[in-house]
Amino acid sequence: MPLALPKLLAFDTSTEHLSVAVLHGDTLHAHSGVGGAQASTTLLPLIQQLLGEAGLALGELDAIVFGRGPGSFTGLRTACSVAQGLAFGANVPLLPVDTLLAVAEEARDAFGAKQVVAVLDARMDQLYAARYDFEANGPLGGNDEPLLLSPEALEVPAGWALAGNAFAAYGPRLAPAAARHDALPTATAMLRLAPALLAAERTVPAAQAWPLYVRDKVAQTTEERAAIKAAAAAAAN
Repeated sequence: MPLALPKLLAFDTSTEHLSVAVLHGDTLHAHSGVGGAQASTTLLPLIQQLLGEAGLALGELDAIVFGRGPGSFTGLRTACSVAQGLAFGANVPLLPVDTLLAVAEEARDAFGAKQVVAVLDARMDQLYAARYDFEANGPLGGNDEPLLLSPEALEVPAGWALAGNAFAAYGPRLAPAAARHDALPTATAMLRLAPALLAAERTVPAAQAWPLYVRDKVAQTTEERAAIKAAAAAAAN
């Protein structure tokens, strides 16, 4: 008997781009738009909208997938707070996904890149970066730890592609000889990664889901704690 396809909710708010998607069987419902400061107010309504389109209640999900970072501190805290609140309320496991892995997966899917150095603009004249080799290491590309470094310090091996959102900010300072692909950590990329992550047993309970900041550890704000409560209340309704 074939295994049932997972029912998954995924979202990412780590950049200025907001991405949300729901997978129900082989049907995908997705939204992308402006994130940043708006993400904290628009994320929950979008989640409820897409779950409604998919005909799913939160409690029916097999997992909630979210971009854990690195990225914008506020965006990571928003994603983690909402993920925790929904998971606590609906008793659903969480599947954290590294945003740089999602960037690399987007480059693999959109451009056929098998060896990728994924980068995200960390502001303050710095980058978040990690290497992923899908050719040698399979669907998760390996376990490279994300780094925080200056554009000039980034090394891209010969033949590897560079993918991310930092090209406009840093131009020729950033590995000028490498092939470049604009890519973001989308919810749909996270859903493509989810089967391998689920098979690797990467889910965690809500209490163990934390952002990956890389630069610093930052405590939750009062607003973000309120987001957890609001998400839990929404899940209970």
